[in-house]
Amino acid sequence: MDVRDEVADRYQAVRHAIPPIEWPVYAADVAAILELKRRRRAAILAHNYQDPVIFHGVADATGDSLAFAEKACTLDAEVLVVCGVTFMAETVKLLNPKRTVLIPDLSAGCSLAASITAADVRELKRRHPGVPVVCYVNTTAEVKAECDVCCTSANAVEVVRSLGSDRVLFVPDRYLARYVASRTDVEVIPWQGACEVHERFTAADIRELRSLFTGVVVLAHPECTPEVLAAADYVGSTSGMIRRLREHPPASAALITECAMSDNVAAAMPGVRFVRPCNFCPYMRKITLPSVRRSLETMIHEIAIDPGIAVRARRAIERMLEVGRGISG
Repeated sequence: MDVRDEVADRYQAVRHAIPPIEWPVYAADVAAILELKRRRRAAILAHNYQDPVIFHGVADATGDSLAFAEKACTLDAEVLVVCGVTFMAETVKLLNPKRTVLIPDLSAGCSLAASITAADVRELKRRHPGVPVVCYVNTTAEVKAECDVCCTSANAVEVVRSLGSDRVLFVPDRYLARYVASRTDVEVIPWQGACEVHERFTAADIRELRSLFTGVVVLAHPECTPEVLAAADYVGSTSGMIRRLREHPPASAALITECAMSDNVAAAMPGVRFVRPCNFCPYMRKITLPSVRRSLETMIHEIAIDPGIAVRARRAIERMLEVGRGISG
């Protein structure tokens, strides 16, 4: 397909979020990125929280951080460009160790991942000998290497149950830990980390939404506070929210998570009116269309993980995937 035709096709996927008069601002970068992908034999992975022009305009695989890391394993590409934050790029590298993995901006961090270090996990294990450690995927490779098994917000409950232990250490998100504890009979010992985006939502925000939009269905991410979860109609991961909306499409919905996700989901669900109680992630915003283009032009910034750390961190992820295979089987 001619690049001009492909750029036009890409616009059709993003037209719900970008008016036609604005598209020329992005079109040159989109065209350049599409050409660079062919030249570099590259693929672009975009998280659900990315700007629609990246998510729909140039990405080859999309989803939550684990979903696109797994999808990357099936792509015919030598270079993988991660449009997300640094821990996501590390997860992609862990599952695709022989490929070149790039992130357009190294300062795209994560407040939750930054809330705990490998040394912190070692100290927790010293204070609670023999208690298994579950780490949320929103952690660095160094932290994953110190843990027994990884989890996502979608499978955290199943992973904790699979351990067959009366007690588990759960790092780093205290709200997800509390949610897991409410869904199991396990004593969950949390680390006191939190996502600065999800923690900002309040139950008052939801009450205001309901007063302004009659009948709005509220879907909240379990990284939110217990008060927000109690006020929501549905609690689940980003993939769970999408699945719920597809199975039971409401007239209007509010996603209590990073607000770019509403823009991206809206393309596939034109019949749903999305109300946006907006909290943007400042780290996700660091990934821009020009930075993606520059990353492909100059091959920056490459993700490298110490081999010893990578072996142990990959084991934690693989154990999580084994749990999933056991459930689906």
